[in-house]
Amino acid sequence: MVKNKLSRQDVDKLLTERSIEARVETAAKLAAQFDSGELSPSERRLAADILRLMAHDADVRVRQSLSIQLKESPTLPHDLALHLAQDVDTVALPILQFSHALTDDDLIKIVRGREIVKQLAITRRASVSSTVSEAIVETGTPEVVVSLVSNEGADISEESLQAIVDAFGKETTVQGSLANRSNLPVTVAERLVTMVSDQWRDHLISRYQLSGNIAADLTRQSRERATISLSAGADREDVEGLVRHLNNHRRLTPSIMLRAVCMGDTTFFEAGMAELGGVPLVNAQILIHDSGELGFKAIYEKAKLPATLFPAFRCALDVAHENAFDGGEQDRERYCRRMIERILTQYEKHGVSFDSTDLEYLLAKLDQLP
Repeated sequence: MVKNKLSRQDVDKLLTERSIEARVETAAKLAAQFDSGELSPSERRLAADILRLMAHDADVRVRQSLSIQLKESPTLPHDLALHLAQDVDTVALPILQFSHALTDDDLIKIVRGREIVKQLAITRRASVSSTVSEAIVETGTPEVVVSLVSNEGADISEESLQAIVDAFGKETTVQGSLANRSNLPVTVAERLVTMVSDQWRDHLISRYQLSGNIAADLTRQSRERATISLSAGADREDVEGLVRHLNNHRRLTPSIMLRAVCMGDTTFFEAGMAELGGVPLVNAQILIHDSGELGFKAIYEKAKLPATLFPAFRCALDVAHENAFDGGEQDRERYCRRMIERILTQYEKHGVSFDSTDLEYLLAKLDQLP
């Protein structure tokens, strides 16, 4: 072997000595040499055997020295990595967080051991597969789930994210980690908004002694505003998924549909009409944008939206066909204001007068129409 390399006899002798410091130094030295590129294949096999012996050392400091030196080794034997990963925390944690020698099956087995410190180390890996994430969600505590969700390198499926909301959605720390996660599916974000709004509703009722109806109205408005904001930043496929999710939970309401078209979210509105009407999206788009009087009225009736709101929807669509965002600062607000002014004018022709140009006020008054 290369000069200063350890032989089996050297290590066997050291392992029998009482000096812990000597064994710790030996472990660190040999582990550092293991990936140095200076060992021949036969020397590497010998070194691996020696490392296996040292991984059974009675003193934890020796095993910890090995773990720290070998945690990022690209050639660490799987059996040695697994042995260290199943050791006490101070030995296991570096391997659990950094070693690529462990398989998903290894990690899942350790996760299901329900040792929180080890679960946390796994959640901090540079990458966590969706199957490992699923196991963590199934067995983890809020602290572990927060660590997983906060790791952008963790692949967490939509199903697992929904399970997190089901199990831990009321935990404020979990809500914060979900809200800050990039690329959160809109269906999960919409549910999260709903949960936060439920807490806000309870707060409003208790603090301001509001009636349940008033608090529920405020909650619905907040949720719908947030939902349309989520939709505006999503692609068409995500919007269609969001719309299906809302309809399945009976939250694809007339008010959110009207809010969408007033805010210029044509993608959400088209997907919503297709979902409510039970027709393909392409068919819904043709019917909605029919320049005649038959198409939109037909799909509106098939969607079973309130007859009292038809003038508002019809007017909003006409405005949408005539106007576009101007691209300037706060153009969405100006677009919405033009929408509301036209809708108010339309209702005045029917003998109904409203005295505010605020969207929330308008939607509330329209809800009260007989």
